Amino acid sequence: MRCHPRGKRSELVVGDRVRWQPSGDEGVVESIEPRRNLLFRQDEWRSKSFAANLDQMLLLVAVEPVFGESQLARALIAAAAAGIRALIGLNKIDLPAAAEARARLAPYRAMGIEVLEFSAKADSTATRALLQQRLADRATLVLGPSGAGKSTLINLLVPQARAQVGELSAALASGRHTTTSTTWYWLDADRRGAVLDSPGFQEFGLQQIEPQRLAELMPDLAAELGHCRFGNCTHRQEPQCGVHAAVQDGRISASRWRIYRELYEELSRPRW
Repeated sequence: MRCHPRGKRSELVVGDRVRWQPSGDEGVVESIEPRRNLLFRQDEWRSKSFAANLDQMLLLVAVEPVFGESQLARALIAAAAAGIRALIGLNKIDLPAAAEARARLAPYRAMGIEVLEFSAKADSTATRALLQQRLADRATLVLGPSGAGKSTLINLLVPQARAQVGELSAALASGRHTTTSTTWYWLDADRRGAVLDSPGFQEFGLQQIEPQRLAELMPDLAAELGHCRFGNCTHRQEPQCGVHAAVQDGRISASRWRIYRELYEELSRPRW
């Protein structure tokens, strides 16, 4: 049954549970049930919702094109803020630069985030077997930058989806945006598990996050909280900072601390 919201404006997102009434051959959405969670990004101008009522997020990156660690961190922070479990999928591990990509993800493994490695094109059988175990009986949003192989992965898991696969743009070293809206695909006939294909992104705003919450949403920094001299420490330049000491000891990578400081400064700017 195809349903439409009342009026021209709607707050509906993929994954919402709704109450509806029949209206001829279609239906009309009367109300939205309370959400368990909502994953979205927000910059200075607008918010973009991905999906609601998720069990987990599979953040897909690839050996090529080289993924941005800042984008990766931002998406993980948004998931943590929404209370959504996150997995990282490293695609295209058959390519020569796989060892370098694996090393860049080492800090995320160390902080307890599961990293799944596969090559959706080169070894589709093993990829399908690996992911079916992790996705069964769950609603999973597949999120990641353009070119990471989201649509290829969706086609592998749900062949009937016929998701459009874009060609990689060598000139831009990134993929063309081939998915324009989030789409829900059932994984099985019993409709117990689903994957959601989402648009690729180049930016991931976090204006919904208060800067004071940032450290607690980054697991490696959160593990060091409570060891600072000052109770209101921002973990950037204060003396006797537990987070800074962890960076110096190697428990927090220098790149992760740099991302934290850049994000803290960004989120602390006046909002007009």
